[in-house]
Amino acid sequence: MSEPLLRVKDLVKNFDIKSGLLGRTFNKVHAVDNVSFEMQAGETLGLVGESGCGKSTTGRCILRLIEPTSGEVWFEGRSVRELSGRELTMLRRDMQIIFQDPFASLNPRMTAGAIIGEALIIHKLVKNNRELQDRVVELLDTVGLGAAHMRRFPHEFSGGQRQRIGIARALAVSPKLIVCDEAVSALDVSIQAQVINLLADLQEKFGFTYLFIAHDLSVVEHISKRVAVMYLGRIVELATARDLYVRPLHPYTEALLAAVPVPDPAVKRDKVRLKGEMPNPIHPPTGCHFHTRCPIRQLPLCSTEKPELKKMGDGHWVACHLRG
Repeated sequence: MSEPLLRVKDLVKNFDIKSGLLGRTFNKVHAVDNVSFEMQAGETLGLVGESGCGKSTTGRCILRLIEPTSGEVWFEGRSVRELSGRELTMLRRDMQIIFQDPFASLNPRMTAGAIIGEALIIHKLVKNNRELQDRVVELLDTVGLGAAHMRRFPHEFSGGQRQRIGIARALAVSPKLIVCDEAVSALDVSIQAQVINLLADLQEKFGFTYLFIAHDLSVVEHISKRVAVMYLGRIVELATARDLYVRPLHPYTEALLAAVPVPDPAVKRDKVRLKGEMPNPIHPPTGCHFHTRCPIRQLPLCSTEKPELKKMGDGHWVACHLRG
């Protein structure tokens, strides 16, 4: 196997909770708790879990849009955390992000052409205004828009069109890795399918690597080569998409799959009912974070000992004391 494009090891991110006039820290939100995984060039890794489990924080720590508390991130063998200044700016050409809200992520005072062309100017990828215009039109064509849309403002587009502009902006610098941070969750279901198909076509054409963050397993089913399931800051299962959907091992993954709607009423699926709500990340449970809602837990084992990711087969890993 070749050297991975991206390698994440023991990534941790805690957010300080401050209070008082002096802004003293009195507690922490444990957003990401020792997350580790690797990605090969050209693959799509789906990162799935409930809202608030740390998916987006993981993606932003990888890009250093926010600084990790600890852990390491390597991109093409280089430590991302050690880069600064010009080196980090150059790395940003290879690592881009598509944000969740296509309206909030676009400057309402800039036209679509200016939004897409901004990165080309910053990274000095065009020599003159004519070359800039030609490249912007080419990018608009690539995402299914056209030159006629170049002088329109974000409020003049639909949600799906705005997301296409966000995709074109990410493509402008020809990146190697694109973090899709809930890139389709704010769109209608029919538009979601169009955007996912567009991303798949772009990957086939240009060889992009995607970290596809979503809260719905059905969204990542067709685009992901592998899927990592996250719960309260930890990865609890990692497997190929086919293996995960056919043979889920972690009780939380089983619950997520059971919650996916099935269009055929004749198909019966076992219901997995979880008790209670996701615990507060300020005070996460001891041992296995999932034990407070797990239907198969065994105490005191699950409440006192943290389960590590164990290899259960070819590329299938699970963090559970009772599976394996």
